[in-house]
Amino acid sequence: MVTTRLVQVRDADALARLVRVDREFLAPWEPLRDEAWFTAAGQRAEVRGALAAHEAGTCLPHVVLDDDGAVIGRITLNGVVRGALQSCSTGYWIASAAGGRGAAGAALARVTRLAFDDLGLHRVQAETLVHNTRSQRVLQRCGFMRYGLAPRYLRIAGRWQDHVLFQLLDPRA
Repeated sequence: MVTTRLVQVRDADALARLVRVDREFLAPWEPLRDEAWFTAAGQRAEVRGALAAHEAGTCLPHVVLDDDGAVIGRITLNGVVRGALQSCSTGYWIASAAGGRGAAGAALARVTRLAFDDLGLHRVQAETLVHNTRSQRVLQRCGFMRYGLAPRYLRIAGRWQDHVLFQLLDPRA
């Protein structure tokens, strides 16, 4: 059973292996990365930054684990906003070797439950590149509704690209 847990610094080696192996696979969907990002030291820095944001209450960074407990990806609730909004954004990736088996959907379902049940949020937003239909299908299977288009929203693969916006509202609200 695919699950998630809070990322730990000791996950950096496994994450570095995955991003190195999948460098070309992930490149069309990610910002440009410097060489250090693909190293264990770079991933340790990334994890430490995510954990600092978690301590500040603005982020919930998780790793995605396969049936054997091996790290196969990341999923994060980013930009947690309190007050009247009670919202966040989510982003995720799954290693190519683990893709197509429902891991992204299982991880997304788990962290959205955490967002609503544990964090008390009202809304989770997700953004995908217009041509990332696989991720859009994952979002829709998990109940996310498309609600807009953000022109030149993020700089991905070296250029500003349009993104489709999705949201999931806490069904109890």
